[in-house]
Amino acid sequence: MSAKPAADPIFAARDQGAAAFALIEELYPICRSITGPGVTATLDIIERFVPLKRTQVPTGTKVFDWEVPREWTIRDAFIKNAAGDRVVDFKKHNLHVVSYAVPLRAKMSRAELEPYLYSIPENPDWIPYRTSYYCESWGFCVSQRQREALGDGPFEVEIDSDLKPGVLTYGEALLKGETAEEVLIYTHICHPSLCNDNLSAIAVACLLAQRLAARTHGLSYRFIFGPVTIGSITWLAMNEARVANIRHGLVLASLGDRGALTYKRSRRGDAEIDRILGFLAETGRVGAIEDFSPYGYDERQFCSPGFNLPVGRLTRTPNARYAEYHTSADDLDFVTSEALGDSLAALETIIAIIELNARYINLAPKCEPRLGPRGIFRNTGGRNPSEFEHAILWVLNQSDGGPDLLSIAAKSKLSFSLIAEAATALAEAGLLARV
Repeated sequence: MSAKPAADPIFAARDQGAAAFALIEELYPICRSITGPGVTATLDIIERFVPLKRTQVPTGTKVFDWEVPREWTIRDAFIKNAAGDRVVDFKKHNLHVVSYAVPLRAKMSRAELEPYLYSIPENPDWIPYRTSYYCESWGFCVSQRQREALGDGPFEVEIDSDLKPGVLTYGEALLKGETAEEVLIYTHICHPSLCNDNLSAIAVACLLAQRLAARTHGLSYRFIFGPVTIGSITWLAMNEARVANIRHGLVLASLGDRGALTYKRSRRGDAEIDRILGFLAETGRVGAIEDFSPYGYDERQFCSPGFNLPVGRLTRTPNARYAEYHTSADDLDFVTSEALGDSLAALETIIAIIELNARYINLAPKCEPRLGPRGIFRNTGGRNPSEFEHAILWVLNQSDGGPDLLSIAAKSKLSFSLIAEAATALAEAGLLARV
């Protein structure tokens, strides 16, 4: 299996971070939900970066214990005061309406309207994000200042929406490698105007897929862009026979804020992807490692006991641990090009390790072979070995078919790239064979 090293992370951080931010700016105005035209519009933009196969699953389709919901379309929504002024206006911010709100046209008093208003008293200028996917309801999300200024009414309230039989749509791109074994990358695309959660991960995933599509790789890479929870459940139900090919997996979310990268282990806890991220945390490339828990994003579905796939989750600040989470304050000022570029560079590093990590067998295991005549060790003694020579010795000593290169790097305290370079040199010299 051949592999090329990841692109220069400095290039990724400086140039691709700005490109990711520009993509977020383009996606930001779209009103997305788990179904409907916002999903289609988002997939149209993603497809500029990587070709997608779109799957449409009809309303009512059973997917394990769930079923695909009706499709939601919204055109307009508002609250008008007695003077006819729109005091709450969906067209000014698409968070103003509870996602999946049923159609409504009514006149009501303040007392009648109050139970259907959502705000955040401790952050009076922020609009909350609320959903009602699986329970027919409605509501308006407003800033606390808007709520306090509404007055007594009466109010004209309208939600111009449809909730009808339709389809759930997800897009996937399979970038074929030299083997059928896959790296699964899942990104949710259902949230409306929220930049970190999850336009940041959509943008980073698009650029990562585009860059991977332009080079050869040993493993195949499957990028899935779908709604949260019901999307991964539906994909698993439709693709149960394919999951045996998944060797590594990552759920990507919230990759644009200023926090350090955080990795959540798979349910297995010791899968190779868990070990890779643990190694990067030890070297300072990733800020924190957390054990698996059944709360979070779509890793819950991939790691459910019936699948138990080697799928972890990569974020910066995890969900619900920053005040701006699921509010209008998760806007274009909350994410940075630098953080986006850093997230992309980290993913390129992860993929480089995935591609290069392997187990080898020493073909000359009885004492050290002569390395000088093979051009991979100094010919003059009397000085300390270089780091590369240390790496050569470590790889030769540990390569008995058991430890992989990642284990050798961790044990030797040398960089993975140096250990991989040493293994390549030894294999080319006929001293190692890949298991």
